[in-house]
Amino acid sequence: MTQQIGLFLNPVGQRRVDFQGMYADMFARLFIADGSEQATVLLGQERVDLLIIDLERFDRSFDLDALGTLIARRAGAPVLVLCPFISAGWLPALMKFGPLAYAITPLDEGELRAAIGAQLQAPEASVTHADDLRALLALRTRLQQALVDVDDLATVAEQICVALCDASGAVHASLFRMDVPGDLQLEAQYSPTGLNLARVLHRSDRLLQSPLRHAFPGLVAACSNEVCLLDAPAKAGEPELALSLVDKGVDMVVGLPLGSAPGSALAGSLCLMFGRARQFSAEELDSFVALAQLAGFGLRMAAVSRENEALLGRVTHMATVDALTGVANRRHGEHLLELEIKRARRYKVPAALIGFDIDRFKAINDQFGHPVGDAALRTVAAVTQAVLRTSDVLIRSGGEEFLIIVPHTSAIDALKIAEKIRVAVAQTDIAGCDRLTISLGVAQLADQESADSLMLRVDAALSRAKRAGRNCVELAMS
Repeated sequence: MTQQIGLFLNPVGQRRVDFQGMYADMFARLFIADGSEQATVLLGQERVDLLIIDLERFDRSFDLDALGTLIARRAGAPVLVLCPFISAGWLPALMKFGPLAYAITPLDEGELRAAIGAQLQAPEASVTHADDLRALLALRTRLQQALVDVDDLATVAEQICVALCDASGAVHASLFRMDVPGDLQLEAQYSPTGLNLARVLHRSDRLLQSPLRHAFPGLVAACSNEVCLLDAPAKAGEPELALSLVDKGVDMVVGLPLGSAPGSALAGSLCLMFGRARQFSAEELDSFVALAQLAGFGLRMAAVSRENEALLGRVTHMATVDALTGVANRRHGEHLLELEIKRARRYKVPAALIGFDIDRFKAINDQFGHPVGDAALRTVAAVTQAVLRTSDVLIRSGGEEFLIIVPHTSAIDALKIAEKIRVAVAQTDIAGCDRLTISLGVAQLADQESADSLMLRVDAALSRAKRAGRNCVELAMS
């Protein structure tokens, strides 16, 4: 009969009673404690060969330091931590206080007896799996390289999964991400064996509503910001899920949250599936957590890059487009005119400029109101745009005044375009008011002529059209 002494620690009375009733025969004496204070007293008074800490119902935010102090007090003497698979974040945190062995719960009676017996007979030494740790450090370097100069979110997620499948024994890597509507989706996955996780989970989006969100480690980690370690698929409590994983050669699944800590905003998770189950050292668990943090950082940088591009697009749009009509604004139009003049001179091709404004526009505003006037401006711009070629550029130069850059166009052809615009506008019904007309001036770019000179000549032709009775086109003088 064993002469060894054990101490079992758990805050739930029924669990203490059950443990004592089922496993007391494995010890010469078995002490029971409901908290760290009582355990500290017992450790100070009695020789304890094995301390068993059952983490069920302990709260990491309150109890971590106290339990860690107990482990440190053991100074290397055997400690067995019973850790729920959905709360594996306890393990790297407790391992910082001292060496320990762990068993992932739930466990049946035979499995727990085997775990206790292993520690009573030949306590597991604190072993660092050097080869696996070196492989994880190399994996971190590959992951960093995969994230360099990649700013597309989908590409980043895919690169992360491909890199993570280099982990020793990994048969699948996946990344879950919170999408814009606020639900969880399978963003990317990779498997050298062809395993398709979407089929295992029966969906790839709206995963916060999945019945497996409390069982599959990738979903648990994403929903709780908690490391999840399932070292036997059956422990998930979902027989269909367990059979599906085992059938695809998966013996262990690790879920790693992308969020920084429990309680922080949900961001998603990394999920690694392995072909064989084994224990991890403190260094390995820390490396896994660091990998998730690095991946989360890469995703955030990709998201920021995407947001910056969208913001730059909006700023550019605001800086170059007239808000009312949606055509180029005056400043951008003048820039485009300068470019077109340079291009026409370089390639020795003709270019023309058309200017027009709405006849008696002030009267429209005074009689029908500014909302009708704004609608008239939008309608005239839309009608003009429909007549123009794709190479032509319509500019709102101010108020009811517009310019049109017409590349590769002589004065005669520009006159024809201007006449088409005049007729189209005159035949268009304007919501809220009578039909309106426009007056137009046309000029062809002369040799060595500046943009200012060209616009002055167009403006003079437009003034002649006004004096000629409006609703007509005039050609500028050379």
